[in-house]
Amino acid sequence: MSELDPKIVAAINGENGEAQKAGTRKCLMSRRQFLLTSGLTTTVVMVGIPGMSEAETPAVVSTYPRKFIAKLSDLKTDEPFDFEYPDEGQFAESILVKLGQKAGGGIGPDQDIVAFNYTCTHQGGPLQGTYQAADKALGPCPLHLTTFDLTRHGIFIAGQAYQSLPQVLLEVDGDDVYAVGMFGLIYGRFDNLQG
Repeated sequence: MSELDPKIVAAINGENGEAQKAGTRKCLMSRRQFLLTSGLTTTVVMVGIPGMSEAETPAVVSTYPRKFIAKLSDLKTDEPFDFEYPDEGQFAESILVKLGQKAGGGIGPDQDIVAFNYTCTHQGGPLQGTYQAADKALGPCPLHLTTFDLTRHGIFIAGQAYQSLPQVLLEVDGDDVYAVGMFGLIYGRFDNLQG
């Protein structure tokens, strides 16, 4: 076994000039080198772990008894229809609207009929009367101006909210439109389960 160079041993032990006089050891790696090395290591670990980039998050979906909402033939483009779902409790007010363009979770021949809970997910502001036909959006909320895109599962597009509007899951049976469940948590509730 070969011996280490005395200069390297002295550097490792902090036995070089100023460091020894000050009673400290000299660091072998600068802060910049440390940050670059740790960042590179984190990247390699995250990319190298199988399945890490393909993680799946389960959707929060609650089912309820089927409830008749409206007749498909009675719905007019951009004319909202108000109803209560999943029950008649607090924050159950909802909107059903035929958007006139395909939407996430949409039903009907053109997949353009959607329904959402009317309560802003930020602080429970009421969204009744805020439907914007030109943008296919709901809002702005009167409390903090959050606006939601109804074509993309109620995702927030502006404002303070950080969660999408809960979407009412719909089903068509002949000419009848039924609500059958909720996708997302209704504001003000700990869960969407009926008690």
